[in-house]
Amino acid sequence: MTNNQSEITVEVAFALPDKQVLKTLSVVVGTTALEAVKQSGVLEMFPEIDIENTKMGIFSQVLGTKGLDEPECYQLKPKDRVELYRSLIADPKEVRRRRAEEAKALKQ
Repeated sequence: MTNNQSEITVEVAFALPDKQVLKTLSVVVGTTALEAVKQSGVLEMFPEIDIENTKMGIFSQVLGTKGLDEPECYQLKPKDRVELYRSLIADPKEVRRRRAEEAKALKQ
């Protein structure tokens, strides 16, 4: 694609503990977050991504929450960064609760 007024530059980011990718691409104005992810090639690089169940965000703001459209509806703005989020291994609240219990047990 050539860079003209009907195109914008965006980024798609995904990270594993040992490998990260940040792809910059030009997309047509009106491209959704989901479409940009598919165009970026990230899904081919990381076949373990389940695109139907992976949460996406724009600069740490999860799409589909806080008034933001879902990834298939959110139209990207110039310089947006679409982030793909991995599932949590452990619930952060549960981890904190266990740590507090362990600390309490050590004090006794």
